Amino acid sequence: MAVDELKKYTAEEFLQMELGSEKQYELIDGVIVSYSAPNELHQDIVLGLGSELRSFIRGNGGSCKPFIAPFDVKLDDHTVVQPDVLVVCDQSKLDGKRCNGAPDIVIEVVSSDKKNDYSIKLEIYKEAGVKEYWIIDPSAERTVVYIFDNSRVTDLNIYTFDKPVPVNIFGSALTITIDNLAY
Repeated sequence: MAVDELKKYTAEEFLQMELGSEKQYELIDGVIVSYSAPNELHQDIVLGLGSELRSFIRGNGGSCKPFIAPFDVKLDDHTVVQPDVLVVCDQSKLDGKRCNGAPDIVIEVVSSDKKNDYSIKLEIYKEAGVKEYWIIDPSAERTVVYIFDNSRVTDLNIYTFDKPVPVNIFGSALTITIDNLAY
């Protein structure tokens, strides 16, 4: 389907579109954005994170649910994103197709467009009510972790890939070392 680059789309219009499967698409403030397929390291990290989170949640009888991309998250009437990894603890936000509202944690693995994860999505997630946002940057071999409360940053930490990163939404009972995720 052809996309009108000058038009601002609503989330409902975007979710009805069939854009093809050769790229990943998101709606950012009404504008459709496309991304190329991720590389092997990116996928190793995403799958490893999803597995670690799922195993921890199941092993502790938790009610939260982890997802990996592609999985739509409708944050508002003009923003639909597909975070690399997310965890939703409020099951009422899930409708069988997508998450409607802010996940508890969002993890993005930086690919080619660093500005997207470090700036644009940082603001989107902070304003939407995400509690915890990780930016994993393979080229810098670091993970930046933001903790949000009421749309403001309350904590910021940077971890190298060889250091365990605490998952704050679980009271730091789970830590993940990024170096251990590569297959």
